[in-house]
Amino acid sequence: MSDETSDRKSSAAPGLFRSASGQPQQRRPKARKQQLTRAGQPIDRRQRLRIPPHHVTKQTPHDRVHNWDEVYYGYTAGPAMFEAQRCIQCPAAPCTQACPIDNDIPGALAFLELGKLADAAAIFRQTSEMPELCGRLCPQEALCEGSCVVGKNAKPVAIGKLEAFLGDWDRERRGGFPIPKPEIETGQRVAIVGSGPAGLAVAEQMRAAGHGVTVFEAWPSAGGVLRYGIPNFKTAKDIVDEKTDALVSAGVEFRFETRVGVDLNWDELAQWDAVFLAHGASLGKRLGLDGERLARVYSATEFLVRANLGDEILPAALRGTPDVGRQVVVVGGGDTSMDCVRSAVRLGAEKVTLLYRRTENEMMGREEERRHAREEGVLFEYLTTPVGLISKNGAVVGVECVRMSLGEPDDSGRRRPQPMPGSEFVIDCDAFIVAVGYDVGRDVYGDSGIDVNDWGEVLVDEHGRTSRPSVFAGGDNVIGADLVVTALRGAHDAVPAMLAYLEELRIEQALSMAAG
Repeated sequence: MSDETSDRKSSAAPGLFRSASGQPQQRRPKARKQQLTRAGQPIDRRQRLRIPPHHVTKQTPHDRVHNWDEVYYGYTAGPAMFEAQRCIQCPAAPCTQACPIDNDIPGALAFLELGKLADAAAIFRQTSEMPELCGRLCPQEALCEGSCVVGKNAKPVAIGKLEAFLGDWDRERRGGFPIPKPEIETGQRVAIVGSGPAGLAVAEQMRAAGHGVTVFEAWPSAGGVLRYGIPNFKTAKDIVDEKTDALVSAGVEFRFETRVGVDLNWDELAQWDAVFLAHGASLGKRLGLDGERLARVYSATEFLVRANLGDEILPAALRGTPDVGRQVVVVGGGDTSMDCVRSAVRLGAEKVTLLYRRTENEMMGREEERRHAREEGVLFEYLTTPVGLISKNGAVVGVECVRMSLGEPDDSGRRRPQPMPGSEFVIDCDAFIVAVGYDVGRDVYGDSGIDVNDWGEVLVDEHGRTSRPSVFAGGDNVIGADLVVTALRGAHDAVPAMLAYLEELRIEQALSMAAG
């Protein structure tokens, strides 16, 4: 396929650029007037609406339950160009408006359909540090694809799969992710706590601006939720490795197995000129049931990291494949619970059951994940909640459950589940997994002087500033457990304010030295 992109465009650094005034600015989608015509002729939107979707192929359920490879094979160039032609180039671009990081989706697809793959990939990299990961992990049906005009009467354009294809193609062409190359070295230092999506994004932007960057990570390897929270069958970990390698090549320093407040106190952290908190929300919620500490009762995080990762990148306490036996019960209703049930299937469990206290209509996770789980043999018990665990010889052997009915809506707008008297029953199980959400936890901050709410989430202004000077925050530790793309949005909100703060600090220090 043709690709007419110049080297200058295809190697442009993603993220921030400098305006005529020299101030850092966040890239925003450019006007697309030139994209509304092809060879001087107006786009025939009605004709485009008649183009059938080109589906991405994937492993069969029979095959994929026996491996940990990604379910989807992904697009190749020809089919991707064909699918991109289904975009009708809406002037209002509702897909872009629905994207938390303002990806110029019509702009990228306009280049893609012409075979200008490098130009298309560069459009996505202008606003995203990791389009290949967002393309795999975003709930597009609730964001860009959910707002796609084509989707009102047909299947929406496969925006996520196209974004992932372009990111993969671009990395293969380059030999990895783009490496930030600062024009100057400022001599200023930035500390980043956490190496998940928000932390990696800020590390890239700060290094591109010429600041020294040190990333502190509690786990033995980088990636945060990208590595330690998401199963291999949803995204291959070599993508995370390549992202980290690019940052290391740019001069970013990673310090692993280092917990702020434990291995590094807040006074030591103050030695850096600015700090960005991006440690996410990884404290698994509990059900409050007697027996949650029995053998073969797992939190979602413990279960997923032990199931999906090798011992060499796990703490000693989390090594070894989890013992699931023949029958597994998982409680939860989001994507993490789907990750757990599907991992249990791959570990060889013969019967895997999900318990959810509401109906599928109220579930928060992706429909695609639930569909994949059903295809892989997972059983769903809706309107069901666990009320107790049954043990034998110190290990769980069963779950006491009760049926629920839905009452009046609660604060979330979803109908509140209520137990039905006399509906108790027992499900036998060899392993029980709790996947009911995550909190940040208040213990992280101690005497840091950083204000948090009752759930331990950091309080920030619209620019990511915390109550402690020089400390900024973004991602799940600010908004609660959410999406990769919303973590990136938190990073993007904070970066301009961080750069402005560092510039003001540099001027103050220069004036102080001149006066002294």
